[in-house]
Amino acid sequence: MTEEQQRSKKRKRGRRHKGKTVPGGDAVPNDESSSVAAAASSSAIKTGSKSSASFMDKMKARLSGGHFRMLNEKLYTCSGDEALKYFNENPSLFDLYHSGYQVQMSGWPEQPNDIIIKWIKGRSPSLVVADFGCGDARLARSVKNKVFSFDLVSNNPSVVACDMSNTPLVSSSVDVAVFCLSLMGTNFPSYLQEANRVLKPNGWLLIAEVKSRLDPITGGADPNDFVKAICELGFIATSKDFSNKMFILFYFQKKEKQKSKNIKWPELKPCIYKRR
Repeated sequence: MTEEQQRSKKRKRGRRHKGKTVPGGDAVPNDESSSVAAAASSSAIKTGSKSSASFMDKMKARLSGGHFRMLNEKLYTCSGDEALKYFNENPSLFDLYHSGYQVQMSGWPEQPNDIIIKWIKGRSPSLVVADFGCGDARLARSVKNKVFSFDLVSNNPSVVACDMSNTPLVSSSVDVAVFCLSLMGTNFPSYLQEANRVLKPNGWLLIAEVKSRLDPITGGADPNDFVKAICELGFIATSKDFSNKMFILFYFQKKEKQKSKNIKWPELKPCIYKRR
């Protein structure tokens, strides 16, 4: 073999080595093509991962929203003692409900709790407060006053789990009673009767309620009938605030002398959220 033939043979062998074949006829890529393929594969995995995560997040949000609507409807359509029993048997559902509640409230331009907190801060810190349906007990954390916090489940040592129609408070021991979007049970009048029992004479009753529940045009109760019933319970209506499009605020003060009456309570329609 001549010298020129030997050099040609080496060049051919070198070209075959760069893209050498393996049994089966597939070419093994060189380092550059390997890195390109690996990068493309990695990109595809990342893209798929992001898409999958986004889909799962949407599914979780839908499931969570569905659970919230179910729990919300139950709270509005059962009595307080039934709700207490239900959540005692399924305490994790209470957290699920309040997570959904926070999502719903995040879309409100103004929070009723903020207004109530501001009202309490504008008065003496010596006033004793009872927060009926306290949720995460934000009111108690936001003021210097002594606050008794009540709800169906307690995940906080400062919250007492109970039916709000039967709290452990002593009669005439509280200066301010608060119901912030918490008149939910079918027996809501018994909650207000309990507030009346624990309030001192001249004590304050503050109620924030979803506006649609007190809108006769959309099937809600007449707010005047609602106010009349509470006045017959033993209160004086001092002011009403209809300025917010999402909720109404009522301010009542307990009379010093009370007379028992047969009260005709209006029916408050459930606040049911529509499926999206």
